[in-house]
Amino acid sequence: MSAQTRNALVTGASKGVGRGIAVDLAKDGWNVGVNYCRDESGAEETVKSIRDVGCDAWLLQADIGFSDQVSSMFQRFIEQTGTIDLLVNNAGVQTWKAMLDLKEEDWDRTIRTNLKGTFLCTQQAGRFMQKRGGRIINIGSAANKAPFPMLSDYCASKGGIETFTTVSAVELGRYGITVNCVAPGAIEIERTSLEDPDYAGEWGSRTPMGRVGNVSDVAHAVVFLAGEKSNFVTGQTLYVDGGMFSQVPWFYEYEKDN
Repeated sequence: MSAQTRNALVTGASKGVGRGIAVDLAKDGWNVGVNYCRDESGAEETVKSIRDVGCDAWLLQADIGFSDQVSSMFQRFIEQTGTIDLLVNNAGVQTWKAMLDLKEEDWDRTIRTNLKGTFLCTQQAGRFMQKRGGRIINIGSAANKAPFPMLSDYCASKGGIETFTTVSAVELGRYGITVNCVAPGAIEIERTSLEDPDYAGEWGSRTPMGRVGNVSDVAHAVVFLAGEKSNFVTGQTLYVDGGMFSQVPWFYEYEKDN
């Protein structure tokens, strides 16, 4: 892939981690399709930021949980670019509710968006990439491996994404397509700041590196896996969590005593 022809599609890129990934890819020379579901104004801001660094960008509205919308989005993207070299499956939702109180429709929405959406987009991208290779990067979570009370739907979807990443890597490797997962830990974005006004202080104090992550930490990992230096890396999950979920439970007590 030459720098002039590298075309990426990032789902859920109207804000937060998705926007950071899209803009960082542009800084690395990628043209970017900016997918959004409802936040058109946010997606337009992302497009502007990409164009400001000298790369092309396109708005791509679609609810990625529905196959007809995903198919239409990919067709529009290919009509604009001619190729797709990178897919970043970032779009995701969650429901903050105890498992015993979680509504079926909330469970369905989260699984449909996060897990089914990743499958639908990966399938479409894989079909286009079959003849020339490419990269697929799924955005997981610390919830891939750690249980988060009140987020049973989210944990189920993200755990599924990690396993789906490995089987996709095995099936698509023969076509020169790598599939990896980037799993953020505590990252300060608009949503997490609203969840806890002292989010950085609360989670930073529990992280071995002494701070929470930012959008750039996640985006840099994606740019690495999208680049030539990761040609032989596939089926892997890269945790971007400052060591948070590598530690055992007694770590907190050890820190208090030392």
